[in-house]
Amino acid sequence: MSEELVFYTNPMSRGRIARWMLEEVGRPYRTEVLEFGTTMKAAEYLAINPMGKVPAVRHGKTVVTEAAAICAYLADAFPETQLAPPPGDPLRGPYYRWMFFAAAPLEAALSNQMLGVEVPPDRRRMVGYGSVEDVLTALEYAVSQSEYIAGNRFSAADVYVGSQIGWGMMFGTLEKRPAFEHYWQRIANRPAAIRAREIDDALAPARS
Repeated sequence: MSEELVFYTNPMSRGRIARWMLEEVGRPYRTEVLEFGTTMKAAEYLAINPMGKVPAVRHGKTVVTEAAAICAYLADAFPETQLAPPPGDPLRGPYYRWMFFAAAPLEAALSNQMLGVEVPPDRRRMVGYGSVEDVLTALEYAVSQSEYIAGNRFSAADVYVGSQIGWGMMFGTLEKRPAFEHYWQRIANRPAAIRAREIDDALAPARS
């Protein structure tokens, strides 16, 4: 696919996840940096994402929002990068499983914990994550089964899950269990991850 790839982001946002994924893909892309509360809520961008949030990617006529969806889309749009197990591969299951586990139960649990929202024990069946401890135990299992989330090959799921773990430990919202630290150390210094951080860190001071 040779359509133009446009990336809408802010360096102080979840756009950093999508940036890492774009650097892993290694295809040319154009970045549109948006500001919170102004250009992010302007009519031009609301036509891209009615939520008025970043990140978003426009690939030709296709628009994708939500960081996990962007990671999954880019891996499938550029299969030659081998950033996703191919259809029919048994590893496609854990690849999807843990990417979307991080996007739903993990993020919801950590967000509620940060906001001081406590789910009563008798209401845990009403929320997708049950309890924070349940989520962390499952995540610990996920990163301990093999070198990467989906076997022994790095994938887009590692970009998303790894970002959640790295940020969580950095900001103190995720318990620093040895399994999390070891997993993060395995992926944090990939060349694409370093490039992505350098790009966003350079943008952040002028746009904070």
